[in-house]
Amino acid sequence: MPPRDAGTLEGMTSTMTPPSLVLVRHGETTWNHDHLVQGHCDDAQLTERGVAQAHEAALTLRAYGIDVVVSSDLRRAQHTATIIANGRGLEVVTTPTLRERAYGVYEGGLFADLPVSVAGFDGEVVVDADARPPGGESLNDLYLRAARWLAQLRLDFAGARVLAVTHGGTLRAIRAACAATPIATTSWYPVDNASVWTTDLNGDPLG
Repeated sequence: MPPRDAGTLEGMTSTMTPPSLVLVRHGETTWNHDHLVQGHCDDAQLTERGVAQAHEAALTLRAYGIDVVVSSDLRRAQHTATIIANGRGLEVVTTPTLRERAYGVYEGGLFADLPVSVAGFDGEVVVDADARPPGGESLNDLYLRAARWLAQLRLDFAGARVLAVTHGGTLRAIRAACAATPIATTSWYPVDNASVWTTDLNGDPLG
């Protein structure tokens, strides 16, 4: 099914039980292959390998009993989400809130040329959660965006098992927010393309 746009997640509220949440990073893209900074730029497309990874994730997720598929509105995530939802009778709901961190003027450049002073992380260590690329977001900005999305998720998809197809940085931020752990103390661990993660919605980072 083609995605439909949803700037906010609406409908489907039935109980006050927090939903289960499964997270998937999009499949490999042309820009991943070339080691370019993607951010909000929507030029990258899934590679053949990325499409195959999305199909593998779809097979893995058959055992999860997904009720709702929500995706970043960037096409690399939408394509991955559509592959996963295909044949399951599920509609893909898209939202810009699940986009990757915005890297501003660095988008489209080599990731190796992104300074630590701007990225805010060095390898797997967060060194400055307030570092912000010109025209982009800091890690704390990303964390607050993830936390607000989770708060809306709890209201709009209560009682549902939700799959969110998103991006590496956003996935880390969502998992940190779920645990109410500040992004400054979170490991910037590797997140492979099309990898599947589960998390609990116990913490309240806004609260």
